[in-house]
Amino acid sequence: ISSQTIQNNRKRYFKEEDFGLFQIAGQICLEEGHITQLLEIIQNEKNKVIFNTMGWNLVGPVVRCLLWNDKEDDKRKDYYQMLDLLLCNPKELLLGLLELIEEPSGKQISQIILLLLQPLQTVIQKLPNNKAYSVGLALSTLWSQLFLLPVPYSKEQIQTDDYGLCQCCKALIGLTKPFVEEVIDAKENSVENEKLKDELLKFCLKSLKCPLLTAQFLEQSEEGENDPLKFFAAEIIGFLSAIGHPFPKMIFNHGRKKKTWNYLEFEEEEDKQLADSMASLAYLVFVQGISIDQLPMVLSPSYLLQFNVGHIEVFLQRTEESVFSKGLELLENGLLRIEDNSLLYQYLEIKSFLTAPQGLVKVMTLCPIETLRKKGLAMLQLYINKLDSQGKYTLFRIMASLNLLRYLIIKDNENDNQTGVWTELGKIENNFLKPLHTGLNMSKAHYEAEIKNSQENSQAIQKSKDLCSITVGGEKMPNIPPEMQLQVLHSALFTFDLIESVLARVEELIEIKTKSTSEENTGIK
Repeated sequence: ISSQTIQNNRKRYFKEEDFGLFQIAGQICLEEGHITQLLEIIQNEKNKVIFNTMGWNLVGPVVRCLLWNDKEDDKRKDYYQMLDLLLCNPKELLLGLLELIEEPSGKQISQIILLLLQPLQTVIQKLPNNKAYSVGLALSTLWSQLFLLPVPYSKEQIQTDDYGLCQCCKALIGLTKPFVEEVIDAKENSVENEKLKDELLKFCLKSLKCPLLTAQFLEQSEEGENDPLKFFAAEIIGFLSAIGHPFPKMIFNHGRKKKTWNYLEFEEEEDKQLADSMASLAYLVFVQGISIDQLPMVLSPSYLLQFNVGHIEVFLQRTEESVFSKGLELLENGLLRIEDNSLLYQYLEIKSFLTAPQGLVKVMTLCPIETLRKKGLAMLQLYINKLDSQGKYTLFRIMASLNLLRYLIIKDNENDNQTGVWTELGKIENNFLKPLHTGLNMSKAHYEAEIKNSQENSQAIQKSKDLCSITVGGEKMPNIPPEMQLQVLHSALFTFDLIESVLARVEELIEIKTKSTSEENTGIK
């Protein structure tokens, strides 16, 4: 019977139990140390059909031997040679290798990844088609496993790298780089090449979120140049530029209605993930200084702060110290570039410019770490110093009463009642909170109606080029252009939304505190 006939009918000649017997025989050879003999059997051309059909069953046992013999260089060399010879059917082996990568937990995750990255790359390069899909599948599987590893925070943790995250990040760069170079070297923009770009972009965005969003970096004075996570960050940002997505274009267009990059599906389907990734990217560039030389020199400090304040808000909304502390650093970096009393009050019409100070108040009142609470206070003072006089007044007016009440409720328990706020709670609810609710609802409805009317009449207004007026509280405001009218109306709605969010939080805190006190008193009785 010819070799071709055997290959065509191999499933007919091998039964289910043959695969089990083959694996057991191979495992016995490995366990008893008959490595050279097994290698000769695999290399024998007469056995090619058998190993092409059942060779995959030996990959797992060989990988386990590599884990056990992590210091015997001669044996490891033979094991790696076996793996190369067993990589016969690229498509099946790709799925098999990814299954092996998904199996381990704890410290074994990094060990398996480091063992299998080179075979994985070899298999992908052997695939005749659909390389982009295979690259995406491999990178997604690897990232999912890396996501399970704890991110080192201190200098000592980074250097010891107990769970191998830093080693894996470095190895992942080695795996990814050839595919990035393939995209760069492509002579024409084929459909497959565009798909490969997409998969690489997804991987870079995921990496910016994990591990780089929570990662801490060594200071320059602490051998910053040898920081493995900073190296990983620099390479990821380099990959983005190489595949046609330089960071200025990505940072400055995230969240805008008019995009200059064609990946709207990422924003629509994974908006939260992308927001985290873009915030991480902004921090790496502006605070860590990675590739900051790519930034156009003509951009003013206030312009940079305008685009970064949204990223700062993302950081400050998080509860992890390693994340919201980056928001404080990024805010400080932006504010220090601006002269005192020079930040125009009009910036407070942008929602994030108002929510960022509220994030600082949250850090000051809720953060358990004293140094970060003090940092939050220092940043709020710095922020106020940068505003012009009208801006200072506006900020104190959207925040003062409600935030003071929120602060007192958080800090003063009902049983202590040092400030007397709990004694006056009934009056506060009836004379302040309830009327504020009513006023907010009426004001929002009024302004929403004004916006609707303005939009419906915009064409007629544009044709006549007339100025239009706004009536608020029965008083007619000065005539203003229709574009500015809409801007003012939207700004007012933003303000109402902010007040409403703080109001909801105050009411929630009152309910929690009173319920807790009631339960304590019941328990005492």
